Amino acid sequence: MKLLALDTSTDACSVALCINDEVQVDHRIAPQKHAQLLLPMIDRMLSDAGLKATDLDGIAFGCGPGSFTGVRIAAATTQGIAFGADIGVIPISSLQALAQGASRTHQATHTIACIDARMSEVYWGAYVIDEAGYAQTHIPDSMCPPADLVLPSDDKKQMWSLLGTGADEYIDEIKTSIASKGLTFEELVQHVPDAWPNAQDVLRVASPLVLTGNLKSAGEALPIYLRNRVALTEAQRAKGERL
Repeated sequence: MKLLALDTSTDACSVALCINDEVQVDHRIAPQKHAQLLLPMIDRMLSDAGLKATDLDGIAFGCGPGSFTGVRIAAATTQGIAFGADIGVIPISSLQALAQGASRTHQATHTIACIDARMSEVYWGAYVIDEAGYAQTHIPDSMCPPADLVLPSDDKKQMWSLLGTGADEYIDEIKTSIASKGLTFEELVQHVPDAWPNAQDVLRVASPLVLTGNLKSAGEALPIYLRNRVALTEAQRAKGERL
């Protein structure tokens, strides 16, 4: 299997290439530089492997939620390569990639993935690692104020790993909200700071879909926003608000 993966849903610009069982990764924290970096990173990775886009079995990409600009860049890049090479695509939730990464780096089995949505809101979803080692949805991806984020289970003995830019930005609000429900944050949640969606985890989630032939057409490489409002008014921009 030859599979390319990418994710630009946050400040991380990430590309990975799987050739059979060998994986190459280029993962950089590069705010607002995705448009300049992404295609050269992909070209270099394919060139180093002696491959052309037409040699690929498909392209997996982090379809969001996340930065509006970032998810558009990922979707547009994926569409362009897939159309040109006549290959299929695999959209993967960037929150699911975060959860898969928590399993890889911290052996986490129960994860609350949380990305900063701006405007005092977060994108989040809960994931559980299955017996085969893949992050499966426990609570679907959604958007809410940080204080409305809830623990996914009534089982108070289960420790959940909380990670992502939303967790880092709003950890105090989340702790206060959990405490207001009579619960103890440290007994139920492990905060894992400085975690980003990584293309190698997009690869991991997408691999079984490629093997079973569950690829989509290039035109279905679409971003997932979760928020209907995708632009600010001039007055909102003047106030320094960000999407």
